[in-house]
Formats: sequence, C-alpha cells, structure tokens
Amino acid sequence: MTMSKSKKAINAYKIVKNLQKRFVDKLNNLSLHFGDNKKFEEVMWLRNNGLFGGGSRFESKDEFLFNTASVNISQVHYDEDLTKNLQSATAISTIIHPKNPNVPSIHIHISLTSFKDGNFYWRIMADLNPSIENIEDKNIFEKSIKKVSKENFEEGINQGNKYFFIPALNKHRGTFHFYLENYKSENKNQDFIFAQDFGETVIDTYIDIISNAFKTRQTFSISDIKKQLDYHTLYLFQVLTLDRGTTSGLLIHNENDVGIMGSLPKFVNKKLLISWIKNMEEVQKILLENIISNIDDDGVINTQTKKRLAQVVRNHYKSNPDALKYQASGTLIPNTVNNHIK
Repeated sequence: MTMSKSKKAINAYKIVKNLQKRFVDKLNNLSLHFGDNKKFEEVMWLRNNGLFGGGSRFESKDEFLFNTASVNISQVHYDEDLTKNLQSATAISTIIHPKNPNVPSIHIHISLTSFKDGNFYWRIMADLNPSIENIEDKNIFEKSIKKVSKENFEEGINQGNKYFFIPALNKHRGTFHFYLENYKSENKNQDFIFAQDFGETVIDTYIDIISNAFKTRQTFSISDIKKQLDYHTLYLFQVLTLDRGTTSGLLIHNENDVGIMGSLPKFVNKKLLISWIKNMEEVQKILLENIISNIDDDGVINTQTKKRLAQVVRNHYKSNPDALKYQASGTLIPNTVNNHIK
C-alpha cells in the first residue's frame, strides 16, 4: 500500500506500527507461557486497491487463551485526491477478549487526523472491560493512566465516562474509561510523544494485569461463564448501537468490515439482546431488531456474521442519517465521516 507523504502522517504511522509490534510481541509471549503457543497472524487490507493506503491487523489463533483478540493499524490518505480536505487518518485500534472470564478485556484507540491546511487532532482512548469486576485491576489501571496523562487526566475521565455510558441500560461499558477527542496542545512534538507514551503505558499495564490474572485466577465457575456471556452481549450492543468510531468506519468504506468488527466477542446471549429492544429509541429499535435477526440462535459471532452485521449498521445509518444523534460522544462530536467525504 502507498503511504501518505505528510511528515505528521509518517511519524504517526511509526508510532502505531511500533505500538502494534509491542502489543503483539507481549501477547505472543503470554500465549507461549499460558496458552497454546500460537502466534498472532497478520491480515492485510487495502483502501481502493492501496491507492489510498490500507492497514494490517494481527489476529489471535490461540483459542485456549483468547475469546477474540486483534491489534489493528491503518493509514488512509488522500494525497493524490485534490477534492479532499483531509490528508490522512492514521490509527491503532485494538480489543483483547481473554477466554477466562476472570481476566479483563481491553480496548485501545489512538489516532491522528491530519488536514491539507496543516491542522490536525488526536483521538486517544483506553478502557478496561472486565466481565467480573476486580477493584485491584481497576486501581492499577487508573493509577497508570493518571501518571501518564498528567494534566489531561480529569478531561480524559470526564469524556470517557460520557462516551461509554449506555443510556438504554443505564450503565457503563467497562469499569475505567479514558478518552480525549480532538486533542492537541500548543506543543505538536509533545503531542506525538504523549500519544506514544500513552500507548506504551496502557499496553504494558494491561499485560501486567492479565499476566497476574492468568497466574492467580485459573479456575472459574459456570456462573462466571454466564456473567462473561452477558457482558460480551452488552459489549456487542454498545459497539453496534452506540460506538461512533465503529459506525464511522463502516460508513466511510466497506473494505475492512471484518477488521472493524474485530472487537466483537465470539458468543452473545441473543435472548438478552431481545430483552433490550423495549429500551431503545424508536428508530434504534429497528437497528437492534435487524442486528438480532442477523445473529443465529446459538449466538455465535463468526466471520460471516460480522460481515452481515457490518452491512446492517451501514444500511441503517445511510437510511436514517438523523439516527447518528443517538451515537456515543465525549464532550465533542468528531466529524469523521464528513472528513473523508469533503
């Protein structure tokens, strides 16, 4: 794939590429010591046959250790398209769902959006998602984020708590949420350093947390598995009905649907999803009903299901653009889709 010529984009790609390698190497080491010793495998995808960039994702093949896990990076750019104001969008987005219900999931997103007029902004996000809450894990994660984010901590917490709240269920997804939208300071170079430091800190802290969990929480009950299934159902519900980043990616193009749906767990409780229909806004009831109808009764979320669900979400917002107002947001609403259109 071709890379953007922008210096900012080149530097941002180096950051996300290094973060991807850091995370995958550490996850492979966990597979060696606690799992089936099966390394993550890389899958490539191209935007417009590579003319406008593309990306790569590393997917877990260790089914003993992970329910699902993927570490994705991408760079979409429009250097050769004079009709676009956007120059490039560079990102790492990763979700890890361990198989053991006593080991928490993680979601990380770090991206740089650059425009041809020289403007740019970062999106920096991390949230800890346990199926079964563990206060020690939360405190370790929070302390680590507070140390690396410094003066940005309170703003990140405020935006994160707002973004990951699920109005229909009156609860949050996850136990700790950090999110900076449209972020940049007066020091561009320091912003790049912050993005890298933040990513490295979150990755290293999460690896420490789950390494300890794999050692000390090896047994779990049928009740624990049920709690995990219900939590994974909530996770899918939030991603497909609220997550603005997921929706934006699907509306911009259809060349990485499986990758964008990489955050979805392998199994959900379909009956639980059905019970939530009554809580939705009228137009969003249609979305949830279509999501449910495209999930088999056994609740399995395989590759073909992911493709169907991607198309369901895409079709819904193309047919009902006003429904985007129900999508999650921090204190600011990103203009992601329009950035790629105008």
